Amino acid sequence: MSGDLVLLTDRSQLRLGRGLVRTVRECAAAGLRTVVVREHDLALAERAALVARLRDVPGLTVLASRTLVPGAHGVHLAAGQPGTAVGRSCHDLDEVAAAVGGGASYVTLSPFAATPSKPGYGPAQPPATYAAARRLTAGSATRVLALGGVDARNVAAAMTAGAHGVAVMGAVMRATDPAAEVAALLAELAHPRGEAA
Repeated sequence: MSGDLVLLTDRSQLRLGRGLVRTVRECAAAGLRTVVVREHDLALAERAALVARLRDVPGLTVLASRTLVPGAHGVHLAAGQPGTAVGRSCHDLDEVAAAVGGGASYVTLSPFAATPSKPGYGPAQPPATYAAARRLTAGSATRVLALGGVDARNVAAAMTAGAHGVAVMGAVMRATDPAAEVAALLAELAHPRGEAA
């Protein structure tokens, strides 16, 4: 069993002295292949400059959050937001079904667990919701990613519940060593705890 990993950025959560571009480059060197640039406080020109710097990272797909940013490979939109999206943020099965119908490559289904990035956000989706979401994506190219409170310790639970992979923000952005956290997440996605290598 192997899964997908998407990193959502939030430079405000980085440890003091850490730059976002450097952090994403290190994470890509550890195996990250997709990043969603959030940074909603930046003006469009600043986000475009950030996207341009990240596009230089070999093998990295750079998506923009909420609105297409010049230079981005695509956009990640909220479930109800109009437009064609590579990814969609979903919080229930109706939103997942709509995203599948709209041709999204992936959906984030959240929250998987309590999340320090959005305190009080929830309640957590029951495991059966991930299994049902996976059934909704059968026969399509859409992948279901667990988001919210995800770290290397609960990747196996997300995969067992039915997720194809995970999307993370805080676990990587707040880590002392973000690249090591990405490596740990990828190792769990490749061989969740208890599964033979």
